[in-house]
Parts: sequence; C-alpha cells; structure tokens
Amino acid sequence: MGTIELNGKIKELRSLRRMADELAGEIEALQDAIKAEMTARSVDELTGDDWKVTWKAVTSNRLDSVALKKELPDIAARYTKASVSRRFTLA
Repeated sequence: MGTIELNGKIKELRSLRRMADELAGEIEALQDAIKAEMTARSVDELTGDDWKVTWKAVTSNRLDSVALKKELPDIAARYTKASVSRRFTLA
C-alpha cells in the first residue's frame, strides 16, 4: 500500500471514528432518557410492541488484586500471569 492510499485510509478512519463518537453520544443520551423514565416509573423492565428493555442491578465478585498484592505479595506473585496484547492507536 502506498503513502497516498495509506493517507486516504487514515483520513477515512478518523472520519469514521468521529461519526462513531457522535453516535455513541446520541445512543447514551437516548439510554439515559429511557433510564430516567424507568426510574420515574420505579420499574426495571419496560415492554412495547416489538421491544423489551430491562435495567437491573447485576452483582459481580472480583478479586481485589491491589489488596492481595499489599497483604500477601508472595501469593499474589505466584498466581500472577503476564499477558501480551497489541494496541492500535492513531494520533
């Protein structure tokens, strides 16, 4: 791929990312409005003609790795596994 083609792809990527950010903002605003209505109605589920919306609390249990490393560093080190990933960034 040549420089001119690469420049075009980068420009298109930036444009699409801007559109995605705008859409994400609009989606979040609509979700917030629906959540506000659900809160006002004191419900965690709404249904319509061809849709159903739920907004319920979900409990997750996660390991507090910071506290574990602080209180039991030897055990934390023994059970810590490194993972490698690649991050794509555009500046």
